[in-house]
Amino acid sequence: MANMLANIFGSSPVEPLEKHIDIVYRCAKSLRPFFAAVIEGDETRMAECRSQIEALENEADDLKKKIRTHMPKSLFMPVPREDLLGLLLVQDKIANRAKDVSGVVIGRNMRIPEPIAEEFRDFVESNIDAAKQARKSVRELDELFTVGFKGAEVDLISELIEELDQMETETDKKQTEIRSALFKIEKTLDPVDAVFLYEVIQLVGEISDMAERVGRRLELLLS
Repeated sequence: MANMLANIFGSSPVEPLEKHIDIVYRCAKSLRPFFAAVIEGDETRMAECRSQIEALENEADDLKKKIRTHMPKSLFMPVPREDLLGLLLVQDKIANRAKDVSGVVIGRNMRIPEPIAEEFRDFVESNIDAAKQARKSVRELDELFTVGFKGAEVDLISELIEELDQMETETDKKQTEIRSALFKIEKTLDPVDAVFLYEVIQLVGEISDMAERVGRRLELLLS
């Protein structure tokens, strides 16, 4: 048991959360080549990217389960175990959304209509950026733990969380704009395809929502 705990947690109880967010971000980032392939109609590349997303989501899920099972009941740090587990669950949902949206697209063999393709690509990129900012924020946890959750490191993480809030707000704005653009052309589309495109937009947008919730969880750790 001691060796298992050492393998998972290393020298810090927050180190595995940093490992987890790294995998989660890679999963979200894989939506970039995935949707590029969707826009280009490259079904082979779509399938390859989907497989990569599934593998990363499974890796994140496996690590999440190990962390939940083996995280010590009592940690020598000024934050509750439950708050760390809450952060872990929100992180994991970022990878879940990437898997969910790629599954919908593959399952229905969807395409992004050309009139909104570039705007959609920009929207996806904004959500990936939010996931990256969440990773950047969580990566500061180890240093924050070292200094005892006080000092300049707290100010740094607070600034990162504020930036994350701003990014989520901007991404929400882009989501409204892409939905409006889709509305303008939806009569030219198969009605069922239009419905699923709205769902795809919603699922992609939830990546930045979950990234923002990572920030909220970090605020709990700082309070």
